[in-house]
Amino acid sequence: MGKKILVTGGAGFIGSFIVDALVERGHDVTVFDSFEPQVHGRKRPDYLNKAARYIKGDVCDVPAFKKVALRAEVIFHEAAMVGVGQSQYQIRRYTDVNVLGTANLLDLLANNKHRCEKLVVAASMSSYCEGLYQCAEHGAVRPPLRGEADVAGGRWELNCPHCGKQTAAIPTAETAEQICNSIYAQNKKDQEDMVMIFGRAYGLPVVALRYFNVYGPRQSLSNPYTGVCAIFMSRIKNGNRPVVYEDGGQTRDFVSVHDIVQANLLAMGKDSANGQVFNVGTGKQLAVSEVARALARLYGVNIEPEITSKFRKGDVRHCYPDIGKARKLLGYEPRVSFDAGMRELIEWSRKAEAKDKFEQAARELKKRGLA
Repeated sequence: MGKKILVTGGAGFIGSFIVDALVERGHDVTVFDSFEPQVHGRKRPDYLNKAARYIKGDVCDVPAFKKVALRAEVIFHEAAMVGVGQSQYQIRRYTDVNVLGTANLLDLLANNKHRCEKLVVAASMSSYCEGLYQCAEHGAVRPPLRGEADVAGGRWELNCPHCGKQTAAIPTAETAEQICNSIYAQNKKDQEDMVMIFGRAYGLPVVALRYFNVYGPRQSLSNPYTGVCAIFMSRIKNGNRPVVYEDGGQTRDFVSVHDIVQANLLAMGKDSANGQVFNVGTGKQLAVSEVARALARLYGVNIEPEITSKFRKGDVRHCYPDIGKARKLLGYEPRVSFDAGMRELIEWSRKAEAKDKFEQAARELKKRGLA
C-alpha cells in the first residue's frame, strides 16, 4: 500500500522526477512548491504529474507549510534557492528559503503531532569546496582555495599545502571536511546539518544526499544560475558559444537526474540509509570544456566553447565523488551514461524555451566584484 508523501520543491527539475517515480509506485503524493518565477517563468510547467496534488506555497510561510507537513509519512525536502553566484548577493533570500525553510519544517515536526517516518534532504557537493587531491609525498591532501596569485601565468592546478608540489584529483568521500566557499554552499551544509541533528535528537530516520552536478530534461534553460549543462545548452540553442573559464580543464561529476531519483527511492526504502549522508554522482570526472563540446556536437552545430583563460574568485578546480558508500549501503549504481544522458537533454531542449541570460548574469557578478 502506498504512503502519503510530501515533496517540497516537487514542481522543479529534480523534484518533479521524484514525484513521477513515487506516483508510478502507487504512493499518494503532495507537492508543496512556490513555483519560483526565475525557474518556471509565468506559467506552471506542462510536465506536472496529474496524479499528484499540487499546493502553491512557500516554505517560509509556516501556517501553509504546517497544513501539508504534518500529514506526510515520508518527506523529500527538495525546496531550495539554487545558484552559487546569485547566493553571494541575494544572501537574505537564499538563507530565508534554504535555512529558515528547513528550520520551519523541523520546528513543525518537533512541536506538533505528525506522521513522518522518514525525511530525506537534498544536500550538495558544493559544501566540499575543492575535492580531495593526491600528493606523491604526502598522500591525500586538501589544498585551500586558489587566489589570483596562485593561478598567475595559467597555473590552474593545485599544489600540495605541505610541499608545494602539484597534486592530482582523487575521489572525495563523505568523510572529507566540508569547507564552504559560497552562501549557497553554506546554506546546503546548514540544511544537511540541521536535518541530521534533528534525526539524532528525535530518533527520526533521516538521510542526506549530496547531489553532484545534476543534468537532464526540465532543467530551466532560462535561469543563468542553474547547472552548467543547462547554461551551455541555452547558449548553444541561441547560436552563442558556451563560455568556459580557466583553460577548460576543471572537472566535475555530471550525473543524470534519473540516477538522482534512484538514490532518493533507495534512501526511502532502505533502513541502512537511516542517519547517513551519501554522495550521489557517477564517480567519474569530466572536463567542463568537453561537456560544452559534447553538447554542441550532439545538438548538431559547429560551435566551439569560448575558453576565457580567466579565473573567477571562489571557483573550484576539481571535485568528484567516491560513491562506494552509496553502492554498499543503498545498492545505488549509476545507470545513465553521459552520452545517453546528454542525448536525452538535447532531445528535450529542442522544444524547450531558452532565453540566454548568461551575459546579464556575468555583468551582475562582475559589477559586484564577484567575477
